[in-house]
Amino acid sequence: MATPARDGDGYLLDMSDWTEEIGRAMAADDGFELDDQKWEQIMKAREYFEEFGSVPPIRKFAKFIDQDQKDVFNLWMTGPMKPITKYGGMPKPTGCV
Repeated sequence: MATPARDGDGYLLDMSDWTEEIGRAMAADDGFELDDQKWEQIMKAREYFEEFGSVPPIRKFAKFIDQDQKDVFNLWMTGPMKPITKYGGMPKPTGCV
């Protein structure tokens, strides 16, 4: 599957292009493995974004999904909000360089 145009950080130029298939294809193109637990967190972040109109900071996100922040970091093995928002078709989180 061809993925839509992305910026230099790998985020979609047009968020309306996002579908679950596109999110998974973007991760595959980047060599990033998304298991069911990671995908569930992506979908919860999209739910948060749709409800509040912004990308959640990690503290709020961990509370929103009722998980310890350390567990979220351990699952992603990196700062979790960047891949969550990238593959979820959301804007880059503020404070994320």
